[in-house]
Amino acid sequence: MDIYIRTHFSGGHHLRAYPGNCENPHGHNWKVKVTVRAAQLDHLGMGIDFKQLKKTVNAVVDELDHRDLNQHQAFEAINPSSEHIAMFLFNRLKDSLQTDRYSLHAVEIQETDSSGVIYYGD
Repeated sequence: MDIYIRTHFSGGHHLRAYPGNCENPHGHNWKVKVTVRAAQLDHLGMGIDFKQLKKTVNAVVDELDHRDLNQHQAFEAINPSSEHIAMFLFNRLKDSLQTDRYSLHAVEIQETDSSGVIYYGD
């Protein structure tokens, strides 16, 4: 069973060495979807409590909110592209969202309403 929450963050970035406008500083209101896959339910009938999932995800997403992502330590050597943001979130969340019942399945990032990425881990 897949259980997910949606959240969002706003931030600025620029893509170093990009051959176009995205090399200039600009911002997005990124939408984030985090999906946990549960192999079984707990005694309450839940794979993971939405409240717990939101708290765990928002603690990491809040690091990116209203920031210049190029200044964030995770993106000093790599571009803060949607792909790298999805990988960052997945890698930061995977240990916190791993039990014998469930594990992190995917992180989806939408840069705009019509474009985004889904990362499933390595």
